[in-house]
Amino acid sequence: MKKRFVAALFLSALVGSTLASPLGCPDLTQATQVGACPSEEELQYTFTGYCSDDNKAYRGETDVCTDYQLYRKMKNVALWESGDGKFDGYVSCEVPAAKVRSAKPQSLQLFKQGKMSRLVCSYSAGFQFTHRTRAQCQVDVSACAADGSGCKASCE
Repeated sequence: MKKRFVAALFLSALVGSTLASPLGCPDLTQATQVGACPSEEELQYTFTGYCSDDNKAYRGETDVCTDYQLYRKMKNVALWESGDGKFDGYVSCEVPAAKVRSAKPQSLQLFKQGKMSRLVCSYSAGFQFTHRTRAQCQVDVSACAADGSGCKASCE
Protein backbone atom coordinates (compact mmCIF):
# COMPACT_ATOMS: atom_id res chain seq x y z
CA MET A 1 0.00 0.00 0.00
CA LYS A 2 2.78 2.41 0.94
CA LYS A 3 4.67 1.64 -2.29
CA ARG A 4 1.59 2.46 -4.35
CA PHE A 5 1.18 5.79 -2.57
CA VAL A 6 4.83 6.70 -3.17
CA ALA A 7 4.55 5.68 -6.85
CA ALA A 8 1.35 7.72 -7.27
CA LEU A 9 2.96 10.72 -5.59
CA PHE A 10 6.03 10.44 -7.86
CA LEU A 11 3.87 10.17 -11.00
CA SER A 12 1.70 13.14 -10.03
CA ALA A 13 4.82 15.25 -9.41
CA LEU A 14 6.23 14.17 -12.76
CA VAL A 15 2.99 14.98 -14.62
CA GLY A 16 2.64 18.31 -12.79
CA SER A 17 6.14 19.41 -13.73
CA THR A 18 5.59 18.39 -17.34
CA LEU A 19 2.42 20.44 -17.62
CA ALA A 20 4.00 23.55 -16.13
CA SER A 21 6.92 23.59 -18.57
CA PRO A 22 6.91 26.56 -20.96
CA LEU A 23 5.37 25.97 -24.35
CA GLY A 24 6.38 28.03 -27.38
CA CYS A 25 5.71 28.02 -31.08
CA PRO A 26 7.27 24.93 -32.61
CA ASP A 27 10.16 24.96 -35.04
CA LEU A 28 8.55 23.60 -38.20
CA THR A 29 11.69 22.06 -39.70
CA GLN A 30 10.38 18.67 -38.53
CA ALA A 31 6.70 19.34 -39.36
CA THR A 32 4.91 16.70 -41.39
CA GLN A 33 1.81 16.67 -43.54
CA VAL A 34 -0.55 14.19 -41.88
CA GLY A 35 -3.61 14.70 -44.07
CA ALA A 36 -3.91 14.28 -47.81
CA CYS A 37 -4.69 17.11 -50.19
CA PRO A 38 -8.08 16.74 -51.86
CA SER A 39 -8.13 15.82 -55.52
CA GLU A 40 -9.62 18.19 -58.09
CA GLU A 41 -12.56 15.79 -58.50
CA GLU A 42 -13.22 15.85 -54.72
CA LEU A 43 -13.11 19.64 -54.67
CA GLN A 44 -15.58 19.91 -57.55
CA TYR A 45 -17.90 17.36 -55.95
CA THR A 46 -17.84 19.04 -52.51
CA PHE A 47 -18.28 22.49 -54.11
CA THR A 48 -21.65 21.36 -55.43
CA GLY A 49 -22.71 19.89 -52.08
CA TYR A 50 -21.39 22.77 -49.95
CA CYS A 51 -22.93 25.48 -52.10
CA SER A 52 -26.32 23.78 -52.45
CA ASP A 53 -26.83 23.73 -48.65
CA ASP A 54 -29.91 25.88 -48.05
CA ASN A 55 -28.89 26.57 -44.43
CA LYS A 56 -25.76 28.36 -45.64
CA ALA A 57 -27.80 30.46 -48.06
CA TYR A 58 -30.26 31.50 -45.34
CA ARG A 59 -27.40 32.51 -43.03
CA GLY A 60 -25.64 34.40 -45.83
CA GLU A 61 -22.58 32.11 -45.78
CA THR A 62 -22.28 31.59 -49.51
CA ASP A 63 -19.51 34.10 -50.37
CA VAL A 64 -17.22 31.37 -51.70
CA CYS A 65 -20.02 29.88 -53.78
CA THR A 66 -19.97 32.72 -56.29
CA ASP A 67 -16.63 31.54 -57.71
CA TYR A 68 -15.18 28.03 -57.71
CA GLN A 69 -11.65 29.43 -57.34
CA LEU A 70 -12.61 31.09 -54.02
CA TYR A 71 -14.04 27.80 -52.77
CA ARG A 72 -10.95 25.92 -53.99
CA LYS A 73 -8.66 28.32 -52.14
CA MET A 74 -10.63 27.78 -48.92
CA LYS A 75 -10.90 23.98 -49.15
CA ASN A 76 -7.65 22.94 -50.89
CA VAL A 77 -5.84 22.42 -47.59
CA ALA A 78 -4.15 19.58 -45.73
CA LEU A 79 -3.54 18.99 -42.03
CA TRP A 80 0.06 19.43 -40.85
CA GLU A 81 1.53 18.57 -37.45
CA SER A 82 4.59 19.88 -35.63
CA GLY A 83 7.47 17.45 -35.09
CA ASP A 84 6.50 16.87 -31.45
CA GLY A 85 2.80 16.45 -32.32
CA LYS A 86 1.64 19.20 -29.93
CA PHE A 87 0.60 21.72 -32.60
CA ASP A 88 -1.33 21.26 -35.82
CA GLY A 89 -2.78 23.42 -38.55
CA TYR A 90 -4.31 23.42 -42.00
CA VAL A 91 -1.98 24.63 -44.73
CA SER A 92 -2.84 25.32 -48.36
CA CYS A 93 -1.85 22.51 -50.69
CA GLU A 94 -0.43 25.22 -52.96
CA VAL A 95 2.33 25.95 -50.40
CA PRO A 96 5.47 23.85 -50.98
CA ALA A 97 6.60 21.70 -48.04
CA ALA A 98 9.95 23.52 -47.96
CA LYS A 99 8.15 26.83 -47.36
CA VAL A 100 6.15 25.33 -44.49
CA ARG A 101 9.29 23.94 -42.87
CA SER A 102 11.21 27.21 -43.23
CA ALA A 103 8.45 29.46 -41.84
CA LYS A 104 9.35 31.47 -38.74
CA PRO A 105 6.97 32.18 -35.85
CA GLN A 106 5.67 35.74 -35.64
CA SER A 107 3.28 35.63 -32.70
CA LEU A 108 1.68 33.44 -30.05
CA GLN A 109 -1.86 34.20 -28.94
CA LEU A 110 -4.08 32.63 -26.31
CA PHE A 111 -7.80 32.13 -26.94
CA LYS A 112 -10.19 30.63 -24.40
CA GLN A 113 -13.44 28.90 -25.28
CA GLY A 114 -15.20 27.61 -22.21
CA LYS A 115 -12.78 25.21 -20.50
CA MET A 116 -10.54 24.95 -23.58
CA SER A 117 -7.42 27.00 -24.18
CA ARG A 118 -6.05 27.42 -27.69
CA LEU A 119 -2.48 28.57 -28.21
CA VAL A 120 -2.25 29.88 -31.77
CA CYS A 121 1.13 30.40 -33.42
CA SER A 122 1.14 32.61 -36.52
CA TYR A 123 3.95 32.07 -39.01
CA SER A 124 5.68 34.22 -41.60
CA ALA A 125 4.20 32.22 -44.48
CA GLY A 126 0.67 33.27 -43.46
CA PHE A 127 -0.62 30.14 -41.72
CA GLN A 128 -1.22 29.12 -38.11
CA PHE A 129 -0.52 26.09 -35.95
CA THR A 130 -2.67 25.53 -32.86
CA HIS A 131 -2.26 23.66 -29.55
CA ARG A 132 -5.50 22.80 -27.73
CA THR A 133 -5.63 21.94 -24.05
CA ARG A 134 -7.95 21.95 -21.04
CA ALA A 135 -5.12 23.29 -18.91
CA GLN A 136 -5.17 26.93 -17.81
CA CYS A 137 -2.57 28.82 -19.85
CA GLN A 138 -0.96 32.23 -19.73
CA VAL A 139 1.26 33.86 -22.36
CA ASP A 140 4.34 35.76 -21.24
CA VAL A 141 3.87 38.83 -23.44
CA SER A 142 7.17 40.39 -22.33
CA ALA A 143 9.06 37.55 -24.07
CA CYS A 144 7.19 38.28 -27.31
CA ALA A 145 8.43 41.85 -27.67
CA ALA A 146 11.44 41.16 -29.93
CA ASP A 147 9.95 38.47 -32.18
CA GLY A 148 7.54 35.54 -32.20
CA SER A 149 10.20 32.91 -31.57
CA GLY A 150 10.62 34.12 -27.97
CA CYS A 151 6.93 33.83 -27.07
CA LYS A 152 6.20 31.28 -24.37
CA ALA A 153 3.08 30.10 -22.57
CA SER A 154 2.81 28.27 -19.30
CA CYS A 155 -0.05 25.85 -18.84
CA GLU A 156 -1.09 24.24 -15.56
